[in-house]
Amino acid sequence: MTNVLENSQHQVKTTPIILDLVLLLIAVLLVSLDPIFTRLSENELGANATVFNRELIAGIVFLFWQGVKVLLDRHKSDLSSPKESKPITISTLAILLTAVIFGEACLVTWAFSLTRTTVANSNLLHNLPSVFAVLGGWLFLGQRFDLKFIMGMTVALGGAIAIGIQDLQVSPENLVGDAWALFSAVVYAGYFLITEKLRSQFSALTLSLWYCILSSLLLLPFVLFFENQVFPTSLLGWVNIICLSILCQVIASIIFIYQLKQFSSGFVSLFMLLQPIIAAVLAWVVFQEKLNWLNWIAFFIVLLGIYLAQTGEGVKH
Repeated sequence: MTNVLENSQHQVKTTPIILDLVLLLIAVLLVSLDPIFTRLSENELGANATVFNRELIAGIVFLFWQGVKVLLDRHKSDLSSPKESKPITISTLAILLTAVIFGEACLVTWAFSLTRTTVANSNLLHNLPSVFAVLGGWLFLGQRFDLKFIMGMTVALGGAIAIGIQDLQVSPENLVGDAWALFSAVVYAGYFLITEKLRSQFSALTLSLWYCILSSLLLLPFVLFFENQVFPTSLLGWVNIICLSILCQVIASIIFIYQLKQFSSGFVSLFMLLQPIIAAVLAWVVFQEKLNWLNWIAFFIVLLGIYLAQTGEGVKH
């Protein structure tokens, strides 16, 4: 009887973890489409205008979503939770604005890097924030990671680096794009750490809505000053930017923000090492960029590293 109870409790604990990991995988699959739609959009718009339209459309969607939620809550006896009823103070707004600055710096520098280097190489460097996120989590959030997690992260990073090792030895022109992509990884880690801190106070929807509103307002002056064109003019341009916004910003980002309450920012950023592999395959199909057997071996190495890391200490809150 005791064994039956222990097995049932083990299944109850395991099932939510599996569902959370599946959600993370879905988000990674969607974000893997990001560089494809970004590069296609940049055939018509600049990097700043691409990110601005992405955030603007996402903000409209989140605003509509929030409105529907408010209407539904009026018909329930229990309205919004205490965490949702907390007012956004000046200090909280400043923290949120910092997250927006980090997030927008990440998107803009990444979008710019895609015009200076290959999709596979840009994604490799852009998706290496796990080291910075783990270091920041240890320094600023008091997180602790055991040897098993560190080993898993090292293995996963090794597999991810193997994907773009040939691209890292290309011409100096590509190295400029590589540098921007690496910088985007640093600020990406900062965005994850700040959002993880805010996630304990606000829902994923609230954070996503405020993020998009502040992002659009912050980017608008740069778009008006530096870009010749603000909005797409062709039907294909609108299709690209809408797909980029809905799939990569609305759905993927809200999953990531939601999971930051379940997992540490270090593990979420580590899980995103799957993205350069998927993006490399997509780039091979769409842009005919080369893909060799090393990419497939790296895929299994990254999976092994993530598996080792998720069994270690410091993964969940």
